[in-house]
Amino acid sequence: MKFNLLAISLASCQAVFALPTDTLEERDTVRGFDISHYQTNVNFAGAYSSGARFVIIKATEGTTYIDPSFSSHYNGATAAGLIRGGYHFARPASSSGATQANFFLAHGGGWSGDGRTLPGMLDIEYNPSGATCYGLSSSAMVNWIQDFVSTYRSKTGRYPMIYSTNDWQQRRLPYDLSPGPGKI
Repeated sequence: MKFNLLAISLASCQAVFALPTDTLEERDTVRGFDISHYQTNVNFAGAYSSGARFVIIKATEGTTYIDPSFSSHYNGATAAGLIRGGYHFARPASSSGATQANFFLAHGGGWSGDGRTLPGMLDIEYNPSGATCYGLSSSAMVNWIQDFVSTYRSKTGRYPMIYSTNDWQQRRLPYDLSPGPGKI
């Protein structure tokens, strides 16, 4: 519903201010992509010249996996002039949010105020190898995410970004996630 209201608002602005409709979306979009070890040969310079300006790179998963391509991807993105950051694939059934946030921070998930590093991102979605919500109730999942977020923020001074799918969020977290940064 919020997207519909946004579209109506943008359409109203276009009508009132006679904004060109064919370029509004393009001007309001920053292109970027996410990668992991599954993408072995990434042409970062080509991505930049095609309009990409950021990349999110898998750093960790759970508390035992460090992506073996993280450093080379991070360095390649930096050399191409891309803004970059790391992401953590959550495994909520294996340990607390705080434990996983600390593991992520120790292995590429940090943030610096250099103007080229994005805050870390939590990738929380359907479990690829088991129970849809990792065996957690909706309230337990919200608590897990809050634990991750508050730990990350306490160490970096920044809220992490959160990636999920609309479907997973609506089915597993029947809460309004729209109030702003860090609100769950």
